[in-house]
Amino acid sequence: MDRPIQSARRSRGFTLLEMLIVLAIIGLLAGFVGPKVFSALGKSNTTTATAQIKMLRGAVESVRLDIGRYPTAEEGLSLLSKPPADPVQASRWGGPYLDDVLPNDPWNAPYLYAVPGQNGQAFALYSLGADKKAGGEGENRDIGILPAQQ
Repeated sequence: MDRPIQSARRSRGFTLLEMLIVLAIIGLLAGFVGPKVFSALGKSNTTTATAQIKMLRGAVESVRLDIGRYPTAEEGLSLLSKPPADPVQASRWGGPYLDDVLPNDPWNAPYLYAVPGQNGQAFALYSLGADKKAGGEGENRDIGILPAQQ
């Protein structure tokens, strides 16, 4: 009668060694899977920024078609949601050109607009990437229609 009580005590939980082995296995799996997951997240942020820049570029081109010019550096992307100050151009303004508010980039920074763009482009529309600094590699690189080199 004493035996069932002893076997019940032994089967109640895990030993410290068993717990350490399980934690080590989980740690190894996380070490292999984690970098791949974070790499995919960085690529998805870059893809999102590229798609948003294409959408914003289309809206800027629509502004040009309606009022006959691109936004100035001072007006920037705000011209997508507010008409220009000039009454003649304001009468031709067909906005707002965005369904919602102007989005931030995937790293929660505003998209940048400058005049002129690089390589003869009329404007620059870009994100500074994850590091929020000019230049960089990988997820930190600048994305979009870049500004002229100064």
